[in-house]
Amino acid sequence: MPGVHPFRRQKLSEYGLRLREKQRLRVNFGVTERQLRNLVQRAKAARGDTGVALISMLESRLDNVVFRACFAPTIPAARQLVAHGHVLVDGKKCDIPSRRITAGQRIELRPNARKFKIVLDCLEYFRGEPIPSFLDVQPNDFTIGMLSAPGREDTLMDVDMNLVIEFYSR
Repeated sequence: MPGVHPFRRQKLSEYGLRLREKQRLRVNFGVTERQLRNLVQRAKAARGDTGVALISMLESRLDNVVFRACFAPTIPAARQLVAHGHVLVDGKKCDIPSRRITAGQRIELRPNARKFKIVLDCLEYFRGEPIPSFLDVQPNDFTIGMLSAPGREDTLMDVDMNLVIEFYSR
C-alpha cells in the first residue's frame, strides 16, 4: 500500500553532491547556468587557484557589490537597481548587473536613487553589519570603492569550490 512504508533517503551520489553544491552557488549569486559555466572556464584559464579565481569573479560582479555594500536587501533587488540604471560606475551610468568591478573603481547611486525607501531602509537595517574587507563603503555619500580583488575569506557562503570545479570538469 502506498504511503505505509517508511521513507528511506538514499545516499547522495558523487554526481549529486557536486550538482547540489553547484546549484547552491548558482542560486546564491543569482547567475544563470551559462554565466556560471563561462565564469568557471575563465577561472580555469586564470593563474593560481581556480576556486579563488571563481569566488573573486562572482564577488566582484556589480550586483553583488551593491548588495554587499548594504544598498539593497537581496542580490535580485541589487540586480534590479543596477538594471534600471540607478548605479554609476566611475561617474558613468551602468545597467549591466554582471559587469565585473576592479580595484580602484568607484560605484555610486544616482541622486534620485538615494531617496528610494528600499535603499534607505537597507542602510538603516544593516547599519553596523560587517562590510567585506575589499570594499570601502561610504553610506552617507552613497558610494562604494573597490579596494582590492575579493578573496575566498570574503564570501558569505560556505561552498566547497572544488566540488563546483569538479562538476564542470566532467
